[in-house]
Amino acid sequence: MAWVFLAIAVVFEIAFALGTNATNGFTRLWPSVLTLVAAAGGIFTLSLALRTLDVGVGYTIWTGLGSIGTVVFGALVYKERITLPKLLSFASIIAGAVTLKLASGL
Repeated sequence: MAWVFLAIAVVFEIAFALGTNATNGFTRLWPSVLTLVAAAGGIFTLSLALRTLDVGVGYTIWTGLGSIGTVVFGALVYKERITLPKLLSFASIIAGAVTLKLASGL
């Protein structure tokens, strides 16, 4: 169940990051409200995942996958470019997350 909570936390993290851009410096009410709800939801579900997962593993996967998702959806929603260095960085993050999971024995 911890991995399910972590997956939900990642979705909230991506929504938070993308929503922050939509708030226009927290000057737009509804994007700001949704961004704050996403931030709270992400931290809450991460805390549920960390009941079982090591904090180093859970937090690293949360931020890593959240970063990758933000870049991918940033390209889709905000038309940001995905370059070769970004792709290589994605691969490094994924390899690190997989290695952490294997090393933790979970």
